[in-house]
Amino acid sequence: MYVYKFRLTFDEVEDFVRDYEILSNQTFLDFHNIIVKSINLDNKELASFYIADHRWEKHKEITLLDMTDEEVQADMPKSVMADAVLSDFIDDPHQKMIYEYDFLNLKTFYIELLKTAKVDDVASSASKYPVCTHSKGEIPKSFKELSPDELLTDSFDDDVFTDDDGYNPEDLEDFHDDFEI
Repeated sequence: MYVYKFRLTFDEVEDFVRDYEILSNQTFLDFHNIIVKSINLDNKELASFYIADHRWEKHKEITLLDMTDEEVQADMPKSVMADAVLSDFIDDPHQKMIYEYDFLNLKTFYIELLKTAKVDDVASSASKYPVCTHSKGEIPKSFKELSPDELLTDSFDDDVFTDDDGYNPEDLEDFHDDFEI
């Protein structure tokens, strides 16, 4: 049995890095769960892993839930995280993957296999994996999901539409006068 060491990065935050170690016989669902936990994301959103080539082009999708319609032809091979064992998808010593989380507020993470090591004592190792071994940087709150209370209080600024913001409807009329159609 082997343990894989992966590095996850997030392009929108320069110093964001997470390193994970996970057993080769564990599933993508195990990987998904440790990512969500280590980044402190809400575990209620949909997500997918994509097996990518060295240019980060997607080739296979591993989804959290099977949402395929039997009548619709898939343009890309798909698997479900709970059934997809990591070792079945790792075929490159520097395997690249893309992890997309929350499709309505999409966050795209890039994953690269850093190292593969043989595990001698499988029985004692199983309980300690997967694990986040290195954590640097945080995702800004604006990238995380807001609770319903936060949506009601933080998302809207009551002062935005007041008369003191300098808005004058007559300015709009002057603006339109400058353009002739």
